[in-house]
Amino acid sequence: MQWPENIRKKLKELPDAPGVYLMRGRTGAIIYVGKAVSLHKRVQSYFRESTYRKAEPKLRGLIRSITDFDVLVLRSDAEAVLTEGKLIKEYKPRYNTMFKDDKRFPLLRVDLRKPFPKFELCRIDKHDGATYFGPYTSGLAARAALEFVEKRFGIRQCRPDRPDAETYQHCHNDIIRQCSAPCIGKVMPEEYLERVQTACAFLRGERPEYIKEVRVQMEAAAETHHFEEAAALRDMMFLLTRAVKEKALVRKTGRMLIDDAEQGIRDLGKELGLSGPPRVIECFDISNISGTNAVASMVSAVDGVPAPQRYRRFRIKTVEGSDDPRMMAEAVSRRYSRLKEEGGALPDLLVVDGGITQLRAAFQALEEIGVKVPIIGIAKQHEEIVRDGVPSLFLPRDSRALRVITGLRDEAHRFAIAYHRKLRAQRIRESALDEIPTIGKKKKELLLKHFGSFERLRNASLEELLAASGVGPKTAELIFNTVGRGP
Repeated sequence: MQWPENIRKKLKELPDAPGVYLMRGRTGAIIYVGKAVSLHKRVQSYFRESTYRKAEPKLRGLIRSITDFDVLVLRSDAEAVLTEGKLIKEYKPRYNTMFKDDKRFPLLRVDLRKPFPKFELCRIDKHDGATYFGPYTSGLAARAALEFVEKRFGIRQCRPDRPDAETYQHCHNDIIRQCSAPCIGKVMPEEYLERVQTACAFLRGERPEYIKEVRVQMEAAAETHHFEEAAALRDMMFLLTRAVKEKALVRKTGRMLIDDAEQGIRDLGKELGLSGPPRVIECFDISNISGTNAVASMVSAVDGVPAPQRYRRFRIKTVEGSDDPRMMAEAVSRRYSRLKEEGGALPDLLVVDGGITQLRAAFQALEEIGVKVPIIGIAKQHEEIVRDGVPSLFLPRDSRALRVITGLRDEAHRFAIAYHRKLRAQRIRESALDEIPTIGKKKKELLLKHFGSFERLRNASLEELLAASGVGPKTAELIFNTVGRGP
């Protein structure tokens, strides 16, 4: 292939250093982001005739689409990995998505709004109002479940939405597949729908007696020395058991989720001996790596349902190193000191992610500011609900009360991790300024203070850069070309 002059020129200037490369398409949009230990070797490899000849179709499609590329030199492969992930999330390049393993696990779908519903195998939940079962990690299990419900409950397989006598003329499924043939009135529509509903109950795991039927048939076949039939039934029973256990439940409606949450907080109030259901719960989590960029998150649930408008996040200011209990104490103290000053309503329950150490640190912080709130900890290893001065509480895994607590804990963890990653990525981007010889630590701080954020600095024009204190024409041009929108 003949590459454009701008690409050939850039290929000669590639540094033998770690970093990230961004491939651009005809419109200038980023179509692929990758990372490299050596930008020189990795990027050049895309533009070799041998690579193009041997490449898979998707890679050849990418190579043909490249009209330009940019590189960002970083200090280590680790920084390259982090920056690559950040840029992929930010730009969502077409080919990064295409190159992922797009295999989806199978689902079973039935549209109960049809006059004669049938089950079918699919791989995408289209959120189209139909009922979905799965995903199943085993395709064999999904197909075994489909075959079983069709035969056991007489579910039709034919394509028309409303099969009739003419459809029946070309179909023998009532003979060879045990179809109940609603198309010719062998069963009334009401009876057919009842069969479908029973099949749905089986797939939800609510009718295990049908699997027992298979076991009885298997044992009978073995007793009469029909060992091949017994082996086939044994395999069927194994796959059906797996499919039903995996059921990966039918999508619940909003009303069902709300009902579950309300029951969960009622149960939780009773289990903890509170005066009533904890209508407002606040949960704290800490995120840091070796004490760097330490942050805390606080998420909240109202009537058991997460309320994102109440979420808060804290950048830890007073604790150095890895000391999660002290960080927890700082976040709790800051949250409820401010709430006390503003006269805000306290939550009905405070949850901290961690064991007795984090719990006591949070409890002491509350005592020091004169705030009283029921408080528990949740230790992840055994989902142990920790309380100070009384034995720990272990709720059943399927308890709605436990689901409220663990769901909120997981949300707090997600929110904390997201904030931590944002700060870490910002720090990585800001480190690009360190590569410019004329910018020291103080000038870097002044620049960031002047523009308010690295993003504003990155998007600044040359004129805006020159307006910053202590920035001359050469430095402005270096900043513009290194971290800005320059070439």
